[in-house]
Amino acid sequence: QVQLVESGGGLVQPGGSLRLSCAASGRTFGLYAMGWFRQAPGKEREFVAAISWSGGSTAYADSVKGRFTISRDNAKNIAYLQMNSLNFEDTAVYYCARARGPGVSAATRTYDDWGQGTQVTVSS
Repeated sequence: QVQLVESGGGLVQPGGSLRLSCAASGRTFGLYAMGWFRQAPGKEREFVAAISWSGGSTAYADSVKGRFTISRDNAKNIAYLQMNSLNFEDTAVYYCARARGPGVSAATRTYDDWGQGTQVTVSS
């Protein structure tokens, strides 16, 4: 089991940017795909973005395409989510997760390990 720790959340104005980081423990980080999910109050957890084990493939929810970028640094065991042009609808707790395999997936059930989450609030 791997431990995942998110950081980088906070309060930002509409149109602003944030970069989330997800630090992973262990030596197997580079073998698995990673994903970012979010959950707003009263809503179910939803897929945001995913990246394959090598970083060669990525996937995004339609709501964030063109605004968010997922990346990873396997040498540092860190995954990132760069979020630009943030709007009110992006307010949520953001979670990183490690997939069960090396390829990208948007399905929550294919992720085994989850971080504790980091709050992102977009407000004027």
